[in-house]
Amino acid sequence: MRPMTKKNKIAAAAASIALVAVGGGAAYAYWSTTGGGNGSAVASSGTSPVTINVTVAPGVAPGTPQAITYTATNPNSSSTTVTLATPVVTTNKSGCLPDWFSATAPTGTTTVLAGATTALGGGTLTLNDDPATNQDACKGATITVTVGSN
Repeated sequence: MRPMTKKNKIAAAAASIALVAVGGGAAYAYWSTTGGGNGSAVASSGTSPVTINVTVAPGVAPGTPQAITYTATNPNSSSTTVTLATPVVTTNKSGCLPDWFSATAPTGTTTVLAGATTALGGGTLTLNDDPATNQDACKGATITVTVGSN
C-alpha cells in the first residue's frame, strides 16, 4: 500500500463529509412528514319538551281580572330557557266568544333548571265587560288559556 499524501487525506475527508451529508439528507427526507386528521362526536338526540302549566283563579266574570300563574317543568338533564308566547283563549260553550277575553303572560326569559319546576310569573285573564253585549253565554263555561314558548 502506498502512503497517503496530504492531497489524498483531504480528498478522503471531503468524500466522508459528502457521504455524511448525503446520508443525513436521506434521513431527513425519511423522517419528514405532513398530515391531517379529524374527530367527531355524536350530539344529543334532542330533549323532551318542557311542560308549561297555566293555573287560572276561578270566578271569571265580566270586567273582573283573574290571576294566572305560569310554571314550567323541565324533565331533561340540562337546564333550558323559556320565553312565553302570547296566550290564546278558547271556551267550551257556543256563543261564549274567545274574542271577549284577554289574557296576559309574563315577558322575558326564565331559566328552568334540569329536572325542576320553575315559576315563570303571573298574568291575568279578563272577560272584557261589554255593556252593549249580553255575555250570559259564558256563564258556567270552561275557559282555557293556552300558551307556548318562543
